[in-house]
Amino acid sequence: MSENDASGAAIAPDAAAGESRSAVLGAEMAGWRLDRALAVSLPILSRERLKGLISDGQVLVNGRLLRDPAVKMKGGEAVVVRIPLARPAEAEAQDIPLTILFEDAHLLVVDKPAGLVVHPAAGNLDGTLVNALLHHCAGRLSGIGGVARPGIVHRIDKDTSGLLVVAKTDPAHVGLAEQFAKHAIGRRYKAVVAGRPVPPAGRIATNLARSDANRQKVAVVAPPRGKHAITHYRMLEPLRGGAMVECRLETGRTHQVRVHMAHIGHPLIGDPAYGRGLMADVCRELGFHRQALHAAELQFIHPVTGENLAFESVLPADIQALASRLAL
Repeated sequence: MSENDASGAAIAPDAAAGESRSAVLGAEMAGWRLDRALAVSLPILSRERLKGLISDGQVLVNGRLLRDPAVKMKGGEAVVVRIPLARPAEAEAQDIPLTILFEDAHLLVVDKPAGLVVHPAAGNLDGTLVNALLHHCAGRLSGIGGVARPGIVHRIDKDTSGLLVVAKTDPAHVGLAEQFAKHAIGRRYKAVVAGRPVPPAGRIATNLARSDANRQKVAVVAPPRGKHAITHYRMLEPLRGGAMVECRLETGRTHQVRVHMAHIGHPLIGDPAYGRGLMADVCRELGFHRQALHAAELQFIHPVTGENLAFESVLPADIQALASRLAL
């Protein structure tokens, strides 16, 4: 049985389409855009994904193919959304060892080592966390935006170690992204900083933007420039010439912990951008060549099951050695 597009032309059913989802639009959706109505009726798919499917000719409304995401609905329409099989990712799958703390059909939590780049980019096209996840999840990624790839909803710097949550499906990707946008993800970092903060606990609130002097760095800027960033810190342990601190993030801006601690006069030991030269002799002695920063705790609501999930990662050996070397 064939289907017809808006012009009456026949469309052959696609046996390799993957799957189809059906819904009847509510009467209250009269006057809504097609993509908006579908996003509410089929929350398993993001609105951006639905826009792409509509434009690709994968959506039937009352048996007619529509390609305009902005077309207005009357309410009560029967819709069918065909979801093609996910395309292979462009990045290469690579067998790179990973420490997985949690995994189900929708997401996984990774304990990333220092030195591992999260996402392929110029200068780091392979050997990244994404390459490793493509190998680890081979055949088990339903597709993010129609591509069989892991959904990276947040990142930590190459030389920062610790916890990351990664989506394997569109619903998980959408749900996690919403939690990050609402600052509902609990994230705590541990860091070794120069000097002892006074007061020993506090709140840092600034705007952050790319530095005009060095585009590889982030700087504190005056509003309305930049994006608002909030970090709560507290000293965990005094050290010789420094301290172990915990930083709880309300927001998740690039280099946020590193810039904020430097802003209050306590840059991270070993930080090549914001704390260059700090305790250089100790760092050389220990072979410590990165910022002393670890994403130690991660808490969020599972975007599909609703379960409250919490994870902890112990300090890696190099930061433990640094703290021990500076212990009182």
